[in-house]
Amino acid sequence: MNIIERTDEEIRALADPMWRDLLKHSNEGKYGAFVAKFARSFALAMNQVAVNHQFANSELARSLADDADYLGIIRRGEHVTVLYRQRSTKKPGEWLGRLVLGYEDGEVRIFAASIF
Repeated sequence: MNIIERTDEEIRALADPMWRDLLKHSNEGKYGAFVAKFARSFALAMNQVAVNHQFANSELARSLADDADYLGIIRRGEHVTVLYRQRSTKKPGEWLGRLVLGYEDGEVRIFAASIF
C-alpha cells in the first residue's frame, strides 16, 4: 500500500505518536531512540556525531514543547509530509515542524524530520 492512499485520520494516527517520540528523544538527547523509526537512508544521513552535536549545541533541540499543533498533510509520490506548529519551552515564538513518512519493507518509517 502507498501511504498517500491512507486517510488523514489514519496518517495522523501514525504520525502524531512518532512526532511526540521525536520531541521526547530530542529533548533527552537520546540518539538511538531518536533514530529508531528512521528509514535506512535517513538514518545513514543522520549519523550519531552530527545528531549529538545538534543535541549539545541547539537550545531549541533540547527544549521542544510537548504540545505541537497539527497543521495538515501534503501527499506527494510515495510519501506524506505532516506539518506541525511547534513551540519551545525556553525560546519564544513558533516553528514549523515537518515529518515525512512512507513505507520501507512494509513498515511506516520516517524519511525526513525537521524544524524550521
